[in-house]
Amino acid sequence: MTAGERDVISSLRQLPRDIAPPRDLWRGIEAQLGAQKDAAVTDNRAQRFRRARWIAAAAVFAALAVGIWIGRSVLPGSHPVDLRFAQSTPPEAVQGAYMMDAKYVRERAALVQSLEAQLATLPPETRTKVMASLTTIHDSIRDLEAALGRDPTNALLQELLVNTYQDEMRVLTAVHEAGGAGKGI
Repeated sequence: MTAGERDVISSLRQLPRDIAPPRDLWRGIEAQLGAQKDAAVTDNRAQRFRRARWIAAAAVFAALAVGIWIGRSVLPGSHPVDLRFAQSTPPEAVQGAYMMDAKYVRERAALVQSLEAQLATLPPETRTKVMASLTTIHDSIRDLEAALGRDPTNALLQELLVNTYQDEMRVLTAVHEAGGAGKGI
């Protein structure tokens, strides 16, 4: 065979077995596969982290929603209270701020019931002052309850309401004692 002639190969067995390729491509392929595998692992971790963040955010939102629902509909003191301060009707317990016990309600009812008779025994100036004091106290109670309806957990408003109820009881007791003795307050 000359250099210009080509040998015709009819079978693969005729090819020499010890010829190495001009360059080894496997190392490059293996590096690319490793990089793709590392990128897939990193993407999978990032995806799990994003999913965990969404789950945590949903859990926080659910807990917040349940807390708001409980605070607005289940717990006492979450509804505005409408107290009517007619002299014959004692106020009902103010939810969340001050729960009146039965003894207080009975004593207040007795004092309010005898208020008209006790006021009749007082001098006109004293009667006017007592009525003005009771009106101021009832207006204060109404305002405090309205404020507590907007902010039922406000401890300062709750304390002011308790103090105002105590002031009302002091005035009613003083009128009762003064009317019974026939003297001024």
